[in-house]
Amino acid sequence: MRAAMAGFTDVDFLLHTAFALLLASTLGAIIAYHPASRRSVDTLEEVEAQKVFVLYAAIGAITGTMVLKYGTVVGFVVFGIGGLIRFRTDLRSAAMTGRLILVTLIGLACGLQLAHLAVLATIFGFVLIALLDATVTCRIVVKHLGSGSLATAAQAYRSLLEREGCRVLGENKSFAKEQVALVFHAPRRLAREQLARTLDAEVPDALKGVVDWEVD
Repeated sequence: MRAAMAGFTDVDFLLHTAFALLLASTLGAIIAYHPASRRSVDTLEEVEAQKVFVLYAAIGAITGTMVLKYGTVVGFVVFGIGGLIRFRTDLRSAAMTGRLILVTLIGLACGLQLAHLAVLATIFGFVLIALLDATVTCRIVVKHLGSGSLATAAQAYRSLLEREGCRVLGENKSFAKEQVALVFHAPRRLAREQLARTLDAEVPDALKGVVDWEVD
């Protein structure tokens, strides 16, 4: 306990860790949200992977800080835990896996009596997740569209989504299947049911299709 309390007085170490977390997350975001990658996004998994990259950058910063200050043994422990999580834990998304690893590292810091590092990583992770999850990622597939009107129908759905404050990330038209898929960010204030009613009510009947939803 005495060692943990002493950690809070190590201002230089706390500042170094905070800088490392911020720098790693910023650099990770530069790679994750590269314009070339964003232009090719057309699935929910690809969108969520961008968030995971940023989370993993922060996780790497925590790991590196631990190794730098407390030795390589800690690094082997972290990689061992990461492997256990990767192959023995079944979570619904990669983002949840990233959060699981983050909280595991926080728990590891607590176990090493690094309460100061655990608290700092928790605060930073909490803020980072809030920023990454400020919007809801959705994917809709509009089926049974006529091939002759598919492009016009796609534009009608896209325009309505953008009018409601959504940001369209990707659009994939399939003339063979007579459907269009749209991946977009929706504001958290906008309920899925409300958006679904808007699409059903305001898309002209001649352009309307059957909408399947996938929401993260």
